[in-house]
Amino acid sequence: MTTIGDIRKTIETKMDQSIQSFKHNLTKVRTGRANPALLDTVHVDYYGSMVPISQVANVSLLDARTISVQPWEKGMGAKIEKAIRESDLGLNPASMGDLIRVPMPPMSEERRKEMTKVVRGEGEHAKVAIRNLRRDANESVKKLVKDKLASEDDQKRSEADIQKLTDRHIVEVDQLVAAKEQEIMAV
Repeated sequence: MTTIGDIRKTIETKMDQSIQSFKHNLTKVRTGRANPALLDTVHVDYYGSMVPISQVANVSLLDARTISVQPWEKGMGAKIEKAIRESDLGLNPASMGDLIRVPMPPMSEERRKEMTKVVRGEGEHAKVAIRNLRRDANESVKKLVKDKLASEDDQKRSEADIQKLTDRHIVEVDQLVAAKEQEIMAV
């Protein structure tokens, strides 16, 4: 039998997961700085199957504006370079022997504004997910009241509690969006 406490614990866990997912999505948004996570979305042909670059090479930072990719096998360098070049990230890798250098081009003002829009959109998706969780939790509590497993006073208290939880998570999303926008706009 579910209790209001169980519903609250479940909802809090799910909201925290929404925030973690949002943070993960933010790492993929390009700023002016190099970030190895940027290449997570790029897949390369490895003996007939498409795999992320991180599974066939060592991806790390050379400096603030350069990612280095060190293939584990001799023949993979050209394939990795081609995959990065053909990705929609707008990067131009350069081979130096076995090492592939991926310099981060400086972002134009227009591109920075586009990226802040992307970040805001991701933030909106995260907020919608959190609000949907709030709705589901409130419906679960209403069902307990309807089944006479909780009083209407419990319902009012729990709805206020769930609202506080929702507000706290939405404020966290707003703070993450603001921080990422600042990072993108910093030249």
